[in-house]
Amino acid sequence: MNSGTLAPPKKNMKIIIDLGHPAHVHYFKNFIQAMQKKGHDFLITARNRGEIFDLLRSYNLNYFDRGTGSDTQFGKILYLPKADYLLYRLSKKFKPDLFLSFGSIYAAHASKLYRKPHIAFDDTEHSKLEHILYVPFTDLILTPSCFRKDFGQKHVRFNGYMELCYLHPTYFTPDPAILSLLGVRNGEKYIIMRFVSWGASHDTRHTGLSLEMKRKAVKILSNYAKVFISAEGQLPEDLKQYQIRISPEWMHDALYYASLFFGESGTMTTEAALLGTPAVCVSTLSKLIGNHLELRDKYGLLFFYDSGNEGIEMALRLFKKDLKSEWKIRRERMLKDKINVTAFIVSFIENYPKSLRIMKEIPDYQWNSE
Repeated sequence: MNSGTLAPPKKNMKIIIDLGHPAHVHYFKNFIQAMQKKGHDFLITARNRGEIFDLLRSYNLNYFDRGTGSDTQFGKILYLPKADYLLYRLSKKFKPDLFLSFGSIYAAHASKLYRKPHIAFDDTEHSKLEHILYVPFTDLILTPSCFRKDFGQKHVRFNGYMELCYLHPTYFTPDPAILSLLGVRNGEKYIIMRFVSWGASHDTRHTGLSLEMKRKAVKILSNYAKVFISAEGQLPEDLKQYQIRISPEWMHDALYYASLFFGESGTMTTEAALLGTPAVCVSTLSKLIGNHLELRDKYGLLFFYDSGNEGIEMALRLFKKDLKSEWKIRRERMLKDKINVTAFIVSFIENYPKSLRIMKEIPDYQWNSE
């Protein structure tokens, strides 16, 4: 938002951000650093899951460990009162002006108990349990414009993707040093694969690649290029030789220079597409996700299938055509259509609630935060 319309904030804010997934670190890291430079204070609470703590440390962001939580619906219910109380107790000490999260149930409940606003971001239409538990306690929900659900009066849409918070060219410059870290020669092609655990509550009744299909994909695609696998949990012994061995903060560089992405991760499929790497996702969830539908139908940057065989066939077809130059053009067209999401969030949060009133009246005003 330009300073000619919105007055500078009257005081520095204190903000609690709750992070429950490694992707959330990427969503908010540039926002936090930009706001800290302006004098705003943060308390970051983070779930002990996957690479969250490693990422926070790599970006020099201090955090409070709120425990491991659970991926099952029953486990979430058991963990709920403990996490709610923990965040509320921390709130009484920190005295925040605002709670911020990507659909955090616990931040929503603590904010209601502490009587301060909770602003949530969301791009996961199929997170039914999370929506039941956090939406009623949340003051405002910000989503990409392609989001396929409607949260009513508390819903504001922005013309971007959550992954542009960190993959927008303003914030991400690919580092070719990743090639030597991977042991890839200059000009040598390679493929990134991602396998997930399917343990999250919103993954219930959905599937991706069977173990048989994973082995088939590796066998076929490794005939044409080096294959690197990123996986949640342990890989079978016969696939461990393909496991990627880099620090998590290098993954986006690896995706950028890859000739192809193939896997079952919604987030990494989107990341690859936004970086201009042809991407194929095998997941029964993709057809429910607004950003996958838009990136396929409007920009032609990714493809998705329920069937592993169809996914492998498309991956092979894309790889043989060597489409990186074409994907670069498609990526540039997408970037011209989208806003700098982090700049928008900084301006929106600093000027909230006035920024909300303006966005409700003039949705295109989001472009003024560039």
